[in-house]
Amino acid sequence: MSASQIETEIKLRVPEASVAKALIERRGFRVARARVFESNTIYDTSGGRLRAAGELLRLRQVGSGGLLTFKGRTEPGRHKVRPEIETEVADPSAMAKILEAAGFRPVFRYEKYRTEFDRSDGDGSVVLDETPIGVYLELEGESHWIDAVAVELGFNDSAYITASYGKLYVDHCRAANKPPGDMVFPPDAGSGQ
Repeated sequence: MSASQIETEIKLRVPEASVAKALIERRGFRVARARVFESNTIYDTSGGRLRAAGELLRLRQVGSGGLLTFKGRTEPGRHKVRPEIETEVADPSAMAKILEAAGFRPVFRYEKYRTEFDRSDGDGSVVLDETPIGVYLELEGESHWIDAVAVELGFNDSAYITASYGKLYVDHCRAANKPPGDMVFPPDAGSGQ
């Protein structure tokens, strides 16, 4: 399966996963995909051509399968809006070798536990991401839907985050006065909830 579309989304920082899950479910959302571990690797050329252009090439591994995603330059605005092309990958390890053979190299790796929610209105989705730097909700859909759901959840647009997890991680490291590396869970972190 492959898809090419315009992605519109925001992130919202939440204090903890259990509180966020209860809040989401009180608004009529139900789990569409159960909590799963994701390992994401961002690729770029040795000269950083994609980053310089505001573009992203990501290989995500979930279980034995994966997803290859290209994201174009973000349009200015209060929502993160950018072109997105993605396709399922049967063998992420082989795809990583293909990317490297084509001149791309891994530049950043990040991990998270993700739970996906939807509801009967079908106009968008809410995703709960548990990351090594905190817990976030991602709202993805049309701009008007994102705004309405954010208000339902008790947020206004001043809480909107449009930064990538990579940028949030670098900011987190800067605030903690530590050098950035990869945004991964400590080996002894276990599976969380």
